[in-house]
Amino acid sequence: MVAAGVALVRHPLSAPQGGRPSAPPWEAGDPRWGGRRAEELLAERFARGQIDEEEYERRLARLREHR
Repeated sequence: MVAAGVALVRHPLSAPQGGRPSAPPWEAGDPRWGGRRAEELLAERFARGQIDEEEYERRLARLREHR
């Protein structure tokens, strides 16, 4: 019974559509996880007041260094 439960849990995780294991989007090259999305998230945090202008500019420069 335990083996059947493990088989049911493992099957969807190990063989999604197409039969190949899926990689996380940041490893699969999903463009939403690239530098542009990081800049958008940073801008949103600045707009909400979660970080100040100095912190925003420092982090933005750092992101653009690593493109």
